[in-house]
Amino acid sequence: MSWDFKFGIEEEYFVNDATKRDVAKSRIREFFASCREQLSDGIHPEMLEPQIEIATKPMVDFAEARSQLSGLRSSVGAIARDYNLSIMASGTHPLAVWSRVRANNAQPRYGKVMHDLQMLGSRTILCGMHVHVEVPDLAARVDIMNRIQPYLPLLLALSTSSPFWQAQRTGLLGYRLAAYRELPRTGLPDLFENAEDYQRYIDTLVAARAIENSSYVWWVIRPSLKHPTLELRVADSCTRVDDTIAIAALYRCLVRRLSLDPTLNAGQTGASRAINDENSWRAMRYGIHGSFVDEETRSAKPVRGMLDDILDMIADDAKELGCEREVDLARWIVARGTSADRQLTLYTEALGRGLSSRDALAGVVDWLSAETTGDLVVRH
Repeated sequence: MSWDFKFGIEEEYFVNDATKRDVAKSRIREFFASCREQLSDGIHPEMLEPQIEIATKPMVDFAEARSQLSGLRSSVGAIARDYNLSIMASGTHPLAVWSRVRANNAQPRYGKVMHDLQMLGSRTILCGMHVHVEVPDLAARVDIMNRIQPYLPLLLALSTSSPFWQAQRTGLLGYRLAAYRELPRTGLPDLFENAEDYQRYIDTLVAARAIENSSYVWWVIRPSLKHPTLELRVADSCTRVDDTIAIAALYRCLVRRLSLDPTLNAGQTGASRAINDENSWRAMRYGIHGSFVDEETRSAKPVRGMLDDILDMIADDAKELGCEREVDLARWIVARGTSADRQLTLYTEALGRGLSSRDALAGVVDWLSAETTGDLVVRH
């Protein structure tokens, strides 16, 4: 190829009151100011006050990606401790109640979004992980956006970290996207005929003043407005750095494979998209423990089997991109479970010891916070 598939990773975290374990309601602005002063680039606010986003620089090496992510998590976590705060990577917050969370009205863009979305915006107390992979040509980005959709449920299943909502167990491993789907222009994109078809959609909404630009389209995968990249948005915020790296490497390899093989998943249809949507639900509900509907064989394929097939398919890409070890970490996710699995185990064990549901969830928050920043000391 004429480009090297540079990538960048963005992670959203909750900002917590370290004592109460709920989302923070004070000292947030001072915390952000310190982050910007000490870390400068790569720190961004989010739509709700107790959220923060970190972003790596564009790169081609996953060792560098790991170093950047670990460094940012550790540094932001250390600054948070100065204000009796903590950060936490998970798709939803085990204890937070959305009606008590303040919007980030200091940011003009978010003020406009919240005015448009009303209560739905207030309910988006959710954190995701985004991966940008370089695809310079818009036509290629739209084409790959269509053809990569059958693989997105697997990436979601591997990332699941949102089993709780409003201090309740949801019964889902990945509840985040269920809540996010309340918003307009979310979920899987439509299957666009070509770049012109996609651009006509964007231009029509902008001309009608329904949206300001394409960044107001919040699909689980989309062409980026700011960068010549295809942006993955399906994943929950991953508690473990290893999980972030594995999913980013898998996605990067899939983009390369689809770029090199224009016949792969060509001719996606309305039925294909509906099946992909069904598999997205199955990923949300069962995480890595379920199965996916295989359109070709008309059978159910376990997550582990789909992962094995994909790893075989992208083996040459992983070798070429120098991330064989990183994509293999996905097998470890399936073997030891996702963040959602660990959260539920901790919660169930705490209830078994006689703790109240609230105290059990506080213990889950402690684990999430410690794992996010690499702090091995967890309060009990």
